[in-house]
Amino acid sequence: MAPVDLITAAYAATVAAGGIMGYVKRGSVPSLAMGVTCGALMMYGAYQIAQDPRDVKLALVTSAVLTGVMGYRFANSGKFMPAGLVGALSLMMVCRLAFLMSNKQ
Repeated sequence: MAPVDLITAAYAATVAAGGIMGYVKRGSVPSLAMGVTCGALMMYGAYQIAQDPRDVKLALVTSAVLTGVMGYRFANSGKFMPAGLVGALSLMMVCRLAFLMSNKQ
């Protein structure tokens, strides 16, 4: 098995699982599609980061999009679950990835 960045991989699995749970609990096909798609992109990003710690572009863009979308949904609904949680986790990933990008020369 190819090495991956474990923190990014855990985040990817969380996002994908959230999309699957949205489908199972509410029958939300958009949640399933976006959760699995974003989870897969993040998992590939975790692989890229393991190969080159400066190669955070895909993971950074994906987590930034999730931060914006889920932050907007949280602001409109006021419900922490799931929008607030995913928005907060995504913001933490954006900060971590920006730090990785700026720290590696």
